[in-house]
Amino acid sequence: MHTMRVYLVGGAVRDRLLGLPVHERDWVIVGATPEELVRLGYEPVGREFPVFLHPVTHEEHALARLERKVGPGYRGFTTQFAPSVTLEEDLRRRDLTINAMAQDENEAIIDPYGGQRDLQARVLRHVSEAFVEDPVRILRVARFAARYANLGFQVAPETLALMRRMTQDGEARTLVPERVWAETERALAESRPEVYFETLRACGALAVIFPELDALFGVPQPPRWHPEIDTGVHVMLALRYAADHAAPGTVRFAVLTHDLGKAATPKASWPSHPGHEEFGVPLIEDMCERLRIPNAHRELAVLSARYHTLVHRALELKPATVLKLLENCDALRRPERFGELLFACEADARGRTGREQEPYPQAPYLRAALAAAAAVSLNAEERRGLPGPAIGEQLRRRRLAALTSLKAAAAPQEKE
Repeated sequence: MHTMRVYLVGGAVRDRLLGLPVHERDWVIVGATPEELVRLGYEPVGREFPVFLHPVTHEEHALARLERKVGPGYRGFTTQFAPSVTLEEDLRRRDLTINAMAQDENEAIIDPYGGQRDLQARVLRHVSEAFVEDPVRILRVARFAARYANLGFQVAPETLALMRRMTQDGEARTLVPERVWAETERALAESRPEVYFETLRACGALAVIFPELDALFGVPQPPRWHPEIDTGVHVMLALRYAADHAAPGTVRFAVLTHDLGKAATPKASWPSHPGHEEFGVPLIEDMCERLRIPNAHRELAVLSARYHTLVHRALELKPATVLKLLENCDALRRPERFGELLFACEADARGRTGREQEPYPQAPYLRAALAAAAAVSLNAEERRGLPGPAIGEQLRRRRLAALTSLKAAAAPQEKE
């Protein structure tokens, strides 16, 4: 005879012990059958294994289960659930010790695999050798490393070694695009997203999943402009700047990919990278197609790759060139996206060793340019009798005049 017990598990226990806010709670039920839970009013919702919604709180409750590897990839598992499966057996199939703790109804912590010890030591350590059976864990560990880097957490050497072995065994190649992007999108939103990519690189998975990014490491840039020299290092610094300044996910992805074209520069041109802006566009489009990355991310990333150097030169540009930039970026119709482009360019400029606090007057200047161009209009009398193309040309002339006035007003400030 088994007694039904309910335990809070996983992230809610971990974050409570870290003193962090708990956003969602996961529960495991030991000693029960699906039929018993249905009789108690639980609503079944799981497809691959028994998950139920609590009759009052509607939070998800899963029956304790065992998993067995039967094929490659993260779908190659069979699941066994029964009232005889213990809490310790259920926790053992989890990825990291800090995620393999439970809390009973009296708030006592059940910690069979040393999760509290690793929390104190700030270590991300796998629970058991079963870790190697699920390639998604490569991504999850990298994401946890990004989430908790500011708290001092690091991946245990033996866990990183397992991740490296999994990559060498081809497990990373079995990851489906949707899962890669889901984990990557969450990682980009973390406080230290660059740590996600650095961790993947440390275990060899970056070259498999994001070969375009991996190719940037070791590619030199002119020391005059990039004291950090290495393009991969620069991109990580720029991504950290974007995260430190609460950039949205689209901007973070654009920062991540803005210099992909530098890996396509012929070595004879190093450390200069003529044409890297356009070289990067097909690389971004291929990555977005391969991983099924949303259009909003792709569009901003392409704009950032194509125009970031032009934005950096904004104060030197002729008014006609500024107007062309606004038109090419569709800034008048999509001002919010143009603002995101400027955010990405600022992160690029400040993502350089020792340049983090340098002013970036290009962004306010181009925001003012957009406002000046957007303020131009033709009233009904001025439009009367003009065909559409003539109206467009009149608007363009007036916008150019507005930008010329803005340039003249900014000129004395530039000289100072």
